[in-house]
Amino acid sequence: MSIDSIRFKSYNNVIDTLKCVGEQHLNIHTVTSGDLWELDLEKNTLFPLFHINPVNVTVGQNTRSFNFQLFVMDLVEPDESNEQEVLSDCLEIMNDIIAIYKQGEILYAYDAAAGEEQRYFIDNDFTIEPFTERFDNAVTGWVMSFAITVENELNSCNIPIDNTTICSK
Repeated sequence: MSIDSIRFKSYNNVIDTLKCVGEQHLNIHTVTSGDLWELDLEKNTLFPLFHINPVNVTVGQNTRSFNFQLFVMDLVEPDESNEQEVLSDCLEIMNDIIAIYKQGEILYAYDAAAGEEQRYFIDNDFTIEPFTERFDNAVTGWVMSFAITVENELNSCNIPIDNTTICSK
């Protein structure tokens, strides 16, 4: 495996890492990803649920920013008597996810040969919005926009392309 494939993160790396963070959190019981409207909450889902909704990717000269909506939700009693408790617990899970990306050692990996530490970078401030009755079943929780920035290299030398033909006409 080349150093470039270790240092530069793909979409698969970023999604798999987000899923791993959710799966390692002891209060999250289900982790899903994909389009929010394809989320099937009726199929024996264990709650709390952490859902990763991809939004877009911004590519710069030296970075890629993967933008997501992250949802944490849990079931609410039919009389909504535990809604405040569910909101409080889900907000703490969101806070934990931010903390892991800011300071969590489970995201650190070292390439001893290159002497580098691999890192994901996130913003400093987040707005986390509550939702209630957004889905068919009685779930309540929080959603936040979450951008993960990784190193990127726009290097045309490594593109699998036939350089024998000039495309400009």
